[in-house]
Amino acid sequence: MLFKEDATYYAQLIKSGETTATELVEKAIQNIEEWNDTLNAVVHKQYEFARSIANRFDHYFEQLDTGSYGDLPPFFGVPILLKDLGQNQTGQKSTSGARLMDQFEATQTDNFTKSIESAGFIVVGRTNVPEFGFKNVSDSEWTGRVNSPLDLKRNPGGSSGGGAAALKAGIVPIVTASDGGGSIRIPASFSGLIGLKTSRGRIPVGPSDYRSWQGASVNFALTKSVRDTWTLLKWMQTEQFEAPFILPRIPHELLEDLEQPLRIAYSMNTPIGQPMTKEAQNLMQETIRVLESLGHTLVEAEPEIDGVKAMQTYYKVNGVETASMLKGFEQVLNRPMTQDDMELMSWAIYQLGLNISGVEYSEVLSYWDDITAVSEAFFKDYDLLLMPATNGPAPLHTAFAKGDKLLNDLRNIEQFDVQQQQHLVWEMFAESLAWTPFTQQMNLTGQPAISLPVHKLDNGLPLGAQFSTRKGGEYLLLQLSKQLEDAGYLDTSIVDTL
Repeated sequence: MLFKEDATYYAQLIKSGETTATELVEKAIQNIEEWNDTLNAVVHKQYEFARSIANRFDHYFEQLDTGSYGDLPPFFGVPILLKDLGQNQTGQKSTSGARLMDQFEATQTDNFTKSIESAGFIVVGRTNVPEFGFKNVSDSEWTGRVNSPLDLKRNPGGSSGGGAAALKAGIVPIVTASDGGGSIRIPASFSGLIGLKTSRGRIPVGPSDYRSWQGASVNFALTKSVRDTWTLLKWMQTEQFEAPFILPRIPHELLEDLEQPLRIAYSMNTPIGQPMTKEAQNLMQETIRVLESLGHTLVEAEPEIDGVKAMQTYYKVNGVETASMLKGFEQVLNRPMTQDDMELMSWAIYQLGLNISGVEYSEVLSYWDDITAVSEAFFKDYDLLLMPATNGPAPLHTAFAKGDKLLNDLRNIEQFDVQQQQHLVWEMFAESLAWTPFTQQMNLTGQPAISLPVHKLDNGLPLGAQFSTRKGGEYLLLQLSKQLEDAGYLDTSIVDTL
């Protein structure tokens, strides 16, 4: 049985006695076994673990009085897939799409995963990602590429591509994800799903990593409904005082309707100066028309931020954080890293990171603070900013192939000076960045953004609209999302056939 409804629906079935956790877990396992050879969405299976948890949940439920059902966590007994990038769970494999981590098993459970477990979810496996989550497509050389259930010749995006494929296919009713530069919103756009990147400091972090990519990367989920997104956000939000970034909790208990129209800015430009595709322009025109029909005011405006410079700093941070990560591997393995240990893209990012000075790194983080101030000031005049989530639909697997000269230069990147290395890394990402240029700045500023499935191309492929707002403003994003969903503008239905 494919999961056609959202996670809340199946949790309600359990609480009404119409199904059990064991029955839902067995259906998820059956779905993985039936469809994963086609999609390659799941890379690690936790079947016996999931069955034992489900059995324990069912036994617990049988002992409850009916009056106690309301005290159960919101997603009690619902099967879920974790992303195979961090999100560790004690005793389970966590390999980040990297052959280098083939034998890694987590020795502790991350605070994020603890919160997922406490919400009542039962983890049945982990989803496929690109190596170390560096790409906007999921095509690890080790674990293999993920196929979109909408078109098997296309990639559902990255780095949460395996999760997006599994959710869109109905293998499970919800999946976890993470977003360091668009890795929730990009697969959501490519797959016709709801993808919220939360504010920095909103969701639990640690204990193994408290400031992933200096706070640029956050964990959350891909969903099929606004109520799932809101319920999960309300459950997981935290004021975590041991963490470097802290936000006050959202005080609302219910996601209420908007009380008044919004003033929404929109941009017909890409942040990096590349042209917006015709498909993205059509998305914008349709979304603007829908928003105006709902009574909102649309104004063409955008924050004054140098998008190219912002992306250059983003690659520097990725490089330094990668170098730090791989230095840790060297200590564990008691040997230096080599090019044979990783994919060429990872090697190039690593080599760049080794050559970024502490002074330059400090300047980058100060620049991130500066553009955050600019963006926060912008949202004093506008409630939200509308842009496409991506510049086109899910790409073909062959879309971002590299030329021979670039590949040769990347293999020898350590022979170049740091300025030339930065140029090579930019060139390495250039084509894929032009396809997904809209998401990264919110990672630098720590502001929330959401991709919503409001548009389909003539060939039926989805394209998401992205809304962003001031830090801590998830409630407003979800109020607008609810309005669009209630009006019938969001389509998150699973595919009819694979």
